[in-house]
Amino acid sequence: MAAEAYVLDGAREGDAAAEAVADELLRRLGDAGWRAEAVRLREVEIAPCIGCFGCWTKTPGRCFRDDGAAEVARRAIRSGLLVYVTPVTFGGYASPLKKALDRMICLVSPFFRVVDGEVHHRPRYPRYPWLLGVGVAEGEDGERDRVFETLVHRNAINLHAQRWAAGVVRSDAPEGRRRAHLDELVRRMGGPP
Repeated sequence: MAAEAYVLDGAREGDAAAEAVADELLRRLGDAGWRAEAVRLREVEIAPCIGCFGCWTKTPGRCFRDDGAAEVARRAIRSGLLVYVTPVTFGGYASPLKKALDRMICLVSPFFRVVDGEVHHRPRYPRYPWLLGVGVAEGEDGERDRVFETLVHRNAINLHAQRWAAGVVRSDAPEGRRRAHLDELVRRMGGPP
């Protein structure tokens, strides 16, 4: 597995809290031994997925659209650790990250298999990155946090991640507490193999 961590920064324009978490996370990942690099998805031209499934049938593993999503998907599958950083929106991902993830459906096969009694996509590639999901939200909300962590876990299963972790960092918490939460998430992920 590669020692590169690829951070998909899903913050919207002007979201200083999510940007600060993404920047701090890059430092924490570096301290843990990862070569971490981030892409600010709001600065990448990514058209919405139209659900044509051409990336499964006509051009396997590649969307027909020629925009920034192809490079994001290529970097994601080649990384050792794929990291989502996103404001939490209704328990899920903010639109810049969601749009990029929709376009990464090409990374899995259109065929299915049963995993722990559930139907999931078969892998297209022999190796997939680990997955770390970091949500950013204001205030305490256990239900919101559980929904977000469940979403990341479900994505980890479908993306064949051998290891995953997720958590929601409070944007209104003191800086030291936010930093400690990020340290805990990176520790749960572990350093590069």
